[in-house]
Amino acid sequence: MSIQTAVSNRAPDCPAKAPPVMKGGTAALLLGMLMLVFASFWTLNLKWGEFLSLEAFASMGRFLGEFFPMDTQVAFLKRVGWGTLETLAMSLLGTALAALAGLALAIPASKLHSNDKSTLRTPTRWVLNALRSIPELVWAALLLISAGLGPFAGTLALAFHTTGVLGRLFAESIENAPPEPADALRAQGTGNLMVFYFTTLPQVLPQLMSYTLYRWENNIRAAAVLGVVGAGGLGQLLSFHMGLFQMGKTATILAAMLLLVALVDSLSYHLRRKMTR
Repeated sequence: MSIQTAVSNRAPDCPAKAPPVMKGGTAALLLGMLMLVFASFWTLNLKWGEFLSLEAFASMGRFLGEFFPMDTQVAFLKRVGWGTLETLAMSLLGTALAALAGLALAIPASKLHSNDKSTLRTPTRWVLNALRSIPELVWAALLLISAGLGPFAGTLALAFHTTGVLGRLFAESIENAPPEPADALRAQGTGNLMVFYFTTLPQVLPQLMSYTLYRWENNIRAAAVLGVVGAGGLGQLLSFHMGLFQMGKTATILAAMLLLVALVDSLSYHLRRKMTR
């Protein structure tokens, strides 16, 4: 075959596609968000000159210097260790309670199949929205009135807020599960709960566990802060000793917080990786 014949038999080159053009609505939205960012900086009246001055750096250096040496007395380290265990227990129990409650609310908050009337879907999602719209610190402040000072109020605060978060994530996972196995059982006359238990739940369980572990990572940080309002754990120790300007003890508590968060993050990361393999 000659070169001319090969060239003539070759399909004509397709014209290059023009790059996508941003739509007017998207451009207007981005422009509006950019204007809001600039307006927020303007209304805050940030004094960058004072913040970046040599005097500010010197004051910060003196403040950081007060953290050393850290308090390493055995009696105080025992208190910090107990506070660390309290914080860990608060995050674990709060997350576990939230996972159970979130799964219980996710079922009525989901449309299990195309013919499901799902009459409770909207009101249940309102409940989940209300639970997660209130921050953990506000929940803790409210629950301190009824539960009193200590880790019990902090655990309940984590559980209430995380229930709203996990319940919504669980509901989305359930609705997005492949419907074929459930439809096959439903065609045999199996009820919705049994169908969910034998088909939908096994499909979405790894994703639900991944969500739960991720929220545990967040809750370990929140539990370390909830003690500021008297909800127990390391946060309560931090609030007490920082209020007395005992900076050596404060540094020890902060170090325990950082170590605990790092360990929990690492453990959760490795567990989630094993589940996704």
